[in-house]
Amino acid sequence: MGRRRKSSTADDLMDLVALLPWWAGVGLAGLSYWLLHGVATRPLPVVQTGRQISEALPSMLWQGFANGGQYLIPFICLMGALASFLRRRKRRALFDQASQATGADALQGMSWQEFEMLVGEGFKRRGYGVRETGGGGADGGVDLVLTKGSEKFFVQCKQWKAFKVGVTTVRELYGVMAAGAATGGFVVTSGRFTKEAEAFAAGRNVELVDGPALAALLRAARTAGAGRPGASAAPRAETGTPRPATDARQHTARGTSAGTDAAPACPRCDRPMVRRTARKGSAAGKTFWGCSGYSQGCRGTREIAAP
Repeated sequence: MGRRRKSSTADDLMDLVALLPWWAGVGLAGLSYWLLHGVATRPLPVVQTGRQISEALPSMLWQGFANGGQYLIPFICLMGALASFLRRRKRRALFDQASQATGADALQGMSWQEFEMLVGEGFKRRGYGVRETGGGGADGGVDLVLTKGSEKFFVQCKQWKAFKVGVTTVRELYGVMAAGAATGGFVVTSGRFTKEAEAFAAGRNVELVDGPALAALLRAARTAGAGRPGASAAPRAETGTPRPATDARQHTARGTSAGTDAAPACPRCDRPMVRRTARKGSAAGKTFWGCSGYSQGCRGTREIAAP
């Protein structure tokens, strides 16, 4: 995703505070004022000789900074808290709008900033801790960091209206996952994925979520709410243990098939389902709908209707 360039340290600080809950920004404003005001109101030392001036200079400089900082830094924190509050409201509004839509069309009119907000809110309501990276990376970087327990997941968002997401994007995320010791990752798009991207993700702990699958996930998150932290589409891996190539949890997720407009709900738990391909047995090579909660123990499946 494209990013705006930071223009000053004050902008960086405000953006950092905006990543926190709004009440944390208010608390930081109060704390910074209390600390700096205490320094600013200290009596200045009486100096008469050059040596005394030299010894008192650091304290005088710090006090001079505190005189202005006692107002400037709390103001920046309050602006960051306001930005956090407004973004939170916007995320909720975007989520309500998208989760009530009947298809993936509602995603197409969003900007990339709105799309990232929506994806983050969707994962948050599925029981994840969500941290926005704040736009520090290039297009191949991570947009969201998810946490659940001791596990960490990276999310790359691609709001592409006219193109399919290719294998390069998936490879980039997979490399960042390895470097960042992430349990798994998601590539989320409002469009589709190329067959090369799907083939690369198969057998790796990367979940591909296209527009229809995202719409289904958002609807399920709205129904389930944040009270069901286990209801998620997380790709899971046992720590330190390679996953076998035949494990169904490794297969690429796709939200649609030729005969359906959106992913159905699981008949067992109502989670959104994802398209999988059987790798062994008499049904090897055939596609079917599998529950996105496979890693949480649900084995619900559905046949894919013929076109």
